Amino acid sequence: MIKSNKSRIGDWVFVFICVLVTLICLIPMLNLAARSFSSTEALIKHEVTIFPKGFNLVAYSYVFGNAKYVRSFFWTIFLTFVCTFVSLFMTAICAYPLIYHKLRGRALINVMITITMFFNAGIIPNYLLMKRLGLLNNALVLIIPSCLSVYNMIIMRSFFYGIPESLRESAEIDGASYLTILWKIYLPLSKPVFATLALFYAVGRWNGYSDALMYINNKREDLYPLQYYLYNILKSQSDLSAQEGFSTPGLNDTIKSAIVMFSTVPILVVYPFLQKYFIHGVTLGAVKE
Repeated sequence: MIKSNKSRIGDWVFVFICVLVTLICLIPMLNLAARSFSSTEALIKHEVTIFPKGFNLVAYSYVFGNAKYVRSFFWTIFLTFVCTFVSLFMTAICAYPLIYHKLRGRALINVMITITMFFNAGIIPNYLLMKRLGLLNNALVLIIPSCLSVYNMIIMRSFFYGIPESLRESAEIDGASYLTILWKIYLPLSKPVFATLALFYAVGRWNGYSDALMYINNKREDLYPLQYYLYNILKSQSDLSAQEGFSTPGLNDTIKSAIVMFSTVPILVVYPFLQKYFIHGVTLGAVKE
């Protein structure tokens, strides 16, 4: 098929826009990486762009040599895996019953669930609830309150709607139970949406720090996720170098950049493995109801 000149121009414009957006997203990350590998002198003189100046690993030696950051890193990985698994389980068992039209009160349940997307009790009532439940300074407070996203549940429910009802009906005729249908039919056919929501939940948990900020005090520092330490470092008005015993000017910015890279790269590595499922799952889950 031969394209017209207008079509070719349109393609080139589209490519240019994609390249421009990619650069806008990529350049800050390259600058951050360059700053983390650069010397303090180069940072003080503002000579670092997207390539390191005075390449060194001092900042990373500090990060990997600090026990609290390494411990928090592995705790955050474990927490992300657990939260993602629990959230996917809760999302599936919540979305699956709602595809049955014969479910009593189905319309009311849908309305009640949707309302929670727009209204919530607020920070203070949530804190009092966690306190009443005995979840303060408890690892479960980082898992239970955020184990289900209504938005993600609606995506999964919409995806389930797209699976032909004839498959479910044939299984029911053969005597399959509801759980068997879910396990044998819906879950195997729902890999794209599961991969998509797994990425949503994993990124949300990996980047989360507000729950630790509200519900965990300094008596349980072993429960602090990595992003909590990053939040404290980046918001601090005092010099990090002085806090940690460093006297070299500019080392503060180098360490900050290294910690940001340390906490960002792992979740970026996961995305390429889920990309094909991510695009397919978002497309199908978003347009079918």
